[in-house]
Amino acid sequence: MSRPATFTPPPGVKAHRLHTPRGDFAALEATPRGPSKGTVLLLPGFTGSKEDFISLHEPLAADGYRTVAVDGRGQHESPGSRDDESAYTQDELARDVLAQADAVGTPVHLVGHSLGGQIARAAVLMDPSSFVSLTLIASGPAEISPSQQQRVKLLRDALAVMDMAQVWEAIQAMEPPEDTDTGDLDTGLDDRADLRRRWLGNSPAQLIATGRQLCTEPDRVAELAALPLPKHVLSGDEDNTWPLPLLDDMAVRLDARRTVVRGSEHSPNTDQPRETARALADFWNTLHPQA
Repeated sequence: MSRPATFTPPPGVKAHRLHTPRGDFAALEATPRGPSKGTVLLLPGFTGSKEDFISLHEPLAADGYRTVAVDGRGQHESPGSRDDESAYTQDELARDVLAQADAVGTPVHLVGHSLGGQIARAAVLMDPSSFVSLTLIASGPAEISPSQQQRVKLLRDALAVMDMAQVWEAIQAMEPPEDTDTGDLDTGLDDRADLRRRWLGNSPAQLIATGRQLCTEPDRVAELAALPLPKHVLSGDEDNTWPLPLLDDMAVRLDARRTVVRGSEHSPNTDQPRETARALADFWNTLHPQA
């Protein structure tokens, strides 16, 4: 579980519902200062939420980018079936992204963190015309590492026999408060209440379905590489969900820009948001040299 700096929108960032033909999605949005260079759509990872990008809005707005971060279907504050896993196939989630992009105004710069990166990839492969570029943050070429697969399996097994509140308590019992180096299931004391509220907002069916996807995702790098879309692979300098050599190799196969944000792990967007925002804007600015 990623740890955003805050769950309260800072000045200049507004919370609203993004209306699409596929339903409404909770969103956080910031508008640029001065002329806009483009619109950015940000997709969170497994057990994450739109707040995982909350510290990126201000620096990206200062660089001229409109930013829209969303909770996906069944994540945090976006509604979704609590028990129908078929609502969360990767194709369905990719179609949601296309609808979100259309609602904010295509084409957009698409950014996906972890699971969100794999959903973003599926959306781009479904209809690349909706996008100016694709950035994958700590999101690898195929399934997650064996150690993380074991963690996801434990979570899926727990969700089969316990409710969300009981699973939350079990996670807290297994993770010492000072141990925050746990990938997508990080916890901490300062924001425990907000993290618990976010956890309880998630659909169990969504977590089960997307957890299965993380453990079985095929390598689609060759398909993505065939698209003439600018690509960016960004990560921290440590990652136990997709080891860095996998991300390095994926960037080569994609002919993508490669950025390593020092001093961060699986969530550079929350660990080092200023540096992450700078890397994102630097990439997009190369695509708009006239801006």
